[in-house]
Amino acid sequence: MNVLVIGNGGREHAILLALKKSKRVEKLYCMKGNAGTAEIAENINVDYMNVEAVKAFALEHPEIDYYVVTPDDPLAVGLVDGLESIGKRCFGPNKAAAQIEASKAFAKQLMKKYKIPTAECEIFEDYGAALEYVRSKGAPIVLKADGLALGKGVLVCETLEQAEEGLKEIMLDKAFGSAGNKIVIEECLRGLKYTPGEEVSVLAFTDGKTIVPMITSCDHKRAYDGDKGLNTGGMGTFSPCPFWTEKLEKEVLKKIMIPTVKAMNAEGRKFKGCLYFGLMRTDKGMKVIEYNSRFGDPETQVVLPMLKTDLLDIFEAVTEERLSDVKIEWEDGACVCVVLASGGYPVSYAKGKEISVGDIKDATLVHAGTAVNDGKLVTNGGRVLGVVARGKDVEEARKKAYSAVEQVSWDGMHYRKDIGIKYREG
Repeated sequence: MNVLVIGNGGREHAILLALKKSKRVEKLYCMKGNAGTAEIAENINVDYMNVEAVKAFALEHPEIDYYVVTPDDPLAVGLVDGLESIGKRCFGPNKAAAQIEASKAFAKQLMKKYKIPTAECEIFEDYGAALEYVRSKGAPIVLKADGLALGKGVLVCETLEQAEEGLKEIMLDKAFGSAGNKIVIEECLRGLKYTPGEEVSVLAFTDGKTIVPMITSCDHKRAYDGDKGLNTGGMGTFSPCPFWTEKLEKEVLKKIMIPTVKAMNAEGRKFKGCLYFGLMRTDKGMKVIEYNSRFGDPETQVVLPMLKTDLLDIFEAVTEERLSDVKIEWEDGACVCVVLASGGYPVSYAKGKEISVGDIKDATLVHAGTAVNDGKLVTNGGRVLGVVARGKDVEEARKKAYSAVEQVSWDGMHYRKDIGIKYREG
């Protein structure tokens, strides 16, 4: 089979690396791709946010058998619907199902209606009413832009002053554009043991009938060590989550995952694809922080290297609604991804910096914001590379990853030095 993956970040490179292991894959394509995807796939320069342009390309290339749509934006505008309308087979949810990520207000209303555990919240479109509510509740409090904001539309405000400023940024200054026309204001959940909270990412395959959680991972969202600085799309991940247990998995399946799939079906929005659960362990049990309608980035970079089962087999089983027939198996051990970012990310940063790469041992470079210019590898985004390493445990994987990081450099390169040490006992 010939398979095309849509997207141009680290997640897409990681998916392509996993698909490359499949004996059933003949040729890989990536739309639009980056310098890393170009090494294992043919990059296609078509705007994937233009559904008609992608459909035209697909009709002109009948040799491509299967499409994997992974970024949130094309899912939200209905790219899967468009491809399926011309008879193309896809992995990824349709537009109606992708609403679970495209609108945080929709997701919160869904959880409230179907009694899926989450933080208490209120939803506002009027700035004055929102400001009055924030002042009545006080801090700490969480502000979430309703729409898609590249993973940066969530502000955890520790003081009332921060909350008032954040509300102004989102609703009046439009820091996240139209994504902030509506805002979700919710209670700030606290962790059972650690502050500010114990978060875990659980990606799951689902065909709308069966749901199968993948191995767990933990993301480091803030820009700087010690979870300081602004929220980013993710500065690194590790797998598995140290506090995850079989008991927790059973609780999450029973109270959160299966009810979510059933809720989406009840709403006429059958979800087929990868459903991402951002969860927090609290003194009142596991609660949903957010849903994503696709593979997480950079969670995918540490989850898929641990997958034993052929990824294409799983994708097709989801498309054909026979996921229950596939036995999904995982490798033992751990995996760590350290994100190398451009200086200034997540605010403003320069592009076109030449990247020097030395002898990378016991690790894999997963490309995100990279390009080739005059034969040289250069930066082309905020998050540039992910350095991914496996080990018998997180500590061994960390050592391998950070050893490889020392082999990479460019002017202004920034990365966190504490990836993989969250939630350690003691």
